[in-house]
Amino acid sequence: MTGILQDYLPLVVFIGIAAVIGIALLVAPFIVAFQQPDPEKLSAYECGFNAFDDARMKFDVRFYLVAILFIIFDLEVAFLFPWAVAFGKLGAAGFWSMMVFLGVLTIGFAYEWKKGALEWD
Repeated sequence: MTGILQDYLPLVVFIGIAAVIGIALLVAPFIVAFQQPDPEKLSAYECGFNAFDDARMKFDVRFYLVAILFIIFDLEVAFLFPWAVAFGKLGAAGFWSMMVFLGVLTIGFAYEWKKGALEWD
C-alpha cells in the first residue's frame, strides 16, 4: 500500500502547488489593485460612444450561417493535419478516404455558393 502512495506523492504535491499558485493569483489583484476607479472608466463603452439600442437585439441569420460555415471548414483543416502527418503510413486507402471526405466538403461548398449563402447583400 505504501508503494502506491509513494507513486502518487509527486502528483499530490503538483496538485497542491498548482492550487496554491491558482489561489494566490486569484487573491493578489484584490490586495494589490487600485480601488478608486473614475466614473469614465465605469461608463458604458461601445466603439467610442454611448450605447443607443437594446443589447438583446436580434442578429441577422447570416451571422450564424457564416459561423457555421467557419466551423465546418475549420474542422476540415483539423482533420487534414493528422492525415498529413500520418500520410506515409496510410497508403492508398487513407489517401482515397480523404479524397472522398474533401469531395463531400467541396460539393457542400459548391451547393452553398450556388444557393447564395456566401453573398452578403
